[in-house]
Amino acid sequence: MSITKTDKQNLIEKFKIHENDTGSAEVQIAILTTRINRLNEHLKLNKTDHASRRGLVMMVGKRKRLIEYLKSHDLAKYKKLIKDLGLRK
Repeated sequence: MSITKTDKQNLIEKFKIHENDTGSAEVQIAILTTRINRLNEHLKLNKTDHASRRGLVMMVGKRKRLIEYLKSHDLAKYKKLIKDLGLRK
């Protein structure tokens, strides 16, 4: 359900903007997307886990806000990120 340290480091390496980047919108969106996908799999097996469902809804909301921020500030990065993560068909 949670993301491992190596998975997180791999995501940071893939989506970072500069050498010491760990908190840019692109990195945060990538990490949230991975966490959302894993939590979604957990909830398919545990339908009555309402606390995790609430956490999922909050993560989706945060990712949505970050995506809107990126879209309003840099449309090219937004389009590339959406394509790389496979969001929005």
